[in-house]
Amino acid sequence: MSAEITVLSQVQSALGHRLVVASARGLSWFGEHGAGWLALGLAGAAVDRGRRRDWLVATAGVAGSHAVAVAVKRVVRRRRPDHGSVAVLVRTPSRLSFPSAHAVSTAAAAVLFSGLTGRRLEPVLVPPMLVSRLVLGVHYPTDVVAGAALGAVLGGLVRRRLDGGAAG
Repeated sequence: MSAEITVLSQVQSALGHRLVVASARGLSWFGEHGAGWLALGLAGAAVDRGRRRDWLVATAGVAGSHAVAVAVKRVVRRRRPDHGSVAVLVRTPSRLSFPSAHAVSTAAAAVLFSGLTGRRLEPVLVPPMLVSRLVLGVHYPTDVVAGAALGAVLGGLVRRRLDGGAAG
């Protein structure tokens, strides 16, 4: 058994309580195709009219980060976990695993929306999404870590543009 399968099995064993699994499924639904983050970004644009353009650019950055994740998945073609010790607890739109698109879009949204709200959202938003993907048995640990790193970089690039645009 690989180290990543061992970690997945241990996470599921430690956190497999029905309320944790239900919460993980809720996060999975929210994060599917980045839809929840896109909806929040559009809500920000509707409410914060003075920075509507910034919210729309940030939301486009989240959508773009999701698209990058899908493209990388299609190039890498790593299959999702498939081992008897790992229970798959949610359906997925593809069998491809690397990187976790949920992790990518969540990290990008956290970085981008932090800049617009003035609050550090990354420590609050990213870890629960990453853990949820492991609890549900649909990603290897490296899928979620790499996804979060990719999303943070992509979100940071867009945020720099927004921050530079605000100063210019």
